Amino acid sequence: MTKYKEYIQRMVEKNKELFDSFQLLHDKYALNEETWQDEFNKEGEKILVVVREWENKLCSQSEKAGYSKFTTNLSEKFHTEIKKSLPMIDHIGIKISKTPTSNRSFNLKKINLQ
Repeated sequence: MTKYKEYIQRMVEKNKELFDSFQLLHDKYALNEETWQDEFNKEGEKILVVVREWENKLCSQSEKAGYSKFTTNLSEKFHTEIKKSLPMIDHIGIKISKTPTSNRSFNLKKINLQ
């Protein structure tokens, strides 16, 4: 097993209750974003703190070992693996505007080429 997958597994095991409850909320949010957005953002902040903490642990281990130029790639792999089970994790912090799009007008001026 690769190091980043091992860290993800350990992260989820040590925070099992948090990830299990967030997985349920994540699934509800995926079905109806507007209804669950506020709660998803609130609980998602806790998840992001844990994810960042474990990402830092993983990357600091690589930096100590002299592989600091590879930590960006390692971090991307770490996040890609997390997105496999929580694909909507990037939506944490997004606020949905409830104003209809018809109020926002966007006009393009026509160019007369004659």
